[in-house]
Amino acid sequence: MSEQPTVLIVPGIRGHVEDHWQTILEKELPNAMTVPRMEGVNLSCADWVASLDQSLSMITGPVILVAHSAGVMMAAHWAKRHRRPIHGALLAAPPDFEFPMPVGYPQMQALQKNGWLPIPMDRLPFPSIVAASTNDPLARFTRVLQMARGWGSRVVRIGNVGHLNPASGFGRWPKAHELIAELAKAPAHETAR
Repeated sequence: MSEQPTVLIVPGIRGHVEDHWQTILEKELPNAMTVPRMEGVNLSCADWVASLDQSLSMITGPVILVAHSAGVMMAAHWAKRHRRPIHGALLAAPPDFEFPMPVGYPQMQALQKNGWLPIPMDRLPFPSIVAASTNDPLARFTRVLQMARGWGSRVVRIGNVGHLNPASGFGRWPKAHELIAELAKAPAHETAR
């Protein structure tokens, strides 16, 4: 690929965390930007998907999505409703919104009311890699495998890393660079699938 893809970071619905791997990654990559977080506690899936779509509309050239947690669900909902060439997507630690979340996270009733359920399980129209933790408190590993299979994603088992966030001991995540580079090297014709 001649043009270096823009990396669009798709964070989850929780507040900004300075030492989160996505925050650090944006600073490390010269061609990265982040979907803006909405003010307050907005759980509307449609609003978050619209924000992702708005961010994509400002980018010319190839894009690699780098989504974490609820950002993965945003990307899946976006792909179901919108079409635009995406070179690839790194989908890290997807939560299982169809299973009760731990205390402190949105519960199923709120997620249902705000349009997150059911989880889109359609094949994504772009290459994707799911980075799957084997002990994520927000999704059983077998459920993440099921989601990845539905999306047509390659699965990379990243070990016992919890939810791959600072609470699980993760700030900088070097593996993200490796997976993004793999997606960037994929031939352009593969992005049309």
